[in-house]
Amino acid sequence: MVSDSSKYIFQPVNNWGKLPEGWTWGWIPSVACDSQDRVYIFSRSEHHLIVFDHEGNFLDSWGEGILKDAHGIYVDAGDNVYCTENNNHCIYKFNRYGELVMTLATSATSAEKEGDPFNQPTDVAIDSKGDMFVSDGYTNRRVHKFSRDGKLLFSWGEHGTGPGQFALPHCVRIDRYDRVWVCDRENNRIQIFDTDGNYLSERTGLKRPAAIYFDPDKDVVYIAELDYQVSIYTLDGELIAQWGGGRSSDKPGEFLGCPHGIWMDSRGALYVSEVGVEGRLQKFVRQERR
Repeated sequence: MVSDSSKYIFQPVNNWGKLPEGWTWGWIPSVACDSQDRVYIFSRSEHHLIVFDHEGNFLDSWGEGILKDAHGIYVDAGDNVYCTENNNHCIYKFNRYGELVMTLATSATSAEKEGDPFNQPTDVAIDSKGDMFVSDGYTNRRVHKFSRDGKLLFSWGEHGTGPGQFALPHCVRIDRYDRVWVCDRENNRIQIFDTDGNYLSERTGLKRPAAIYFDPDKDVVYIAELDYQVSIYTLDGELIAQWGGGRSSDKPGEFLGCPHGIWMDSRGALYVSEVGVEGRLQKFVRQERR
């Protein structure tokens, strides 16, 4: 696979990720990397959170007896790992050693009042002040802002197609300007807000955007789109590169399942996880054109 850009050319790494003997993959909704380039894979399998090194060697498994329903994952600047469980209506925060240090929503049932957290949340992100933003989700169509210690500050959003309305807020991420990007998946767009929930702008024409990753050193955003596509844009909305083609394909570098999670390590390697099929996670390395 070669992308369409002279500057952004990615090639797949074959057979990356070596599971221990007897372990199997399920669906892999999300993937993230920490500052040591450890790769965290959050899957719907017997072992929900598995840690690999950069080369794909197994390191550890976290969350046994805690994690039950993988959806979104996020790693903050301190290498804390946040796991969002959709059908258990909660977010777990683990420290860098795999110890559970916080749970948002301790009940495994949905909120009783419509709009309250949580009702099928999808993902979480942290801004520069340490405040947490949660996309919530398949039923609530809201975004919630929490303080770093887990106090709910406020929420915004409702069902619809207008500014500040959502069909499905599927992922939330914060760019280096502290703008809040929300994948409004079923409206085929990403909406952008300030940290007070004020609507700023949107990116349209996407193919059901499921997850976002921002390059920390450049104004570049990587988007996993559920309709078998990955796209790379500038923050201003200029398309840089794109591959996938909008249909299921088992060709190397294309997507047999639906791209659902995306992250990049410090060396520029890109990881894309897929749902709809068992055990699909691809690693791409960037190549220089000669």
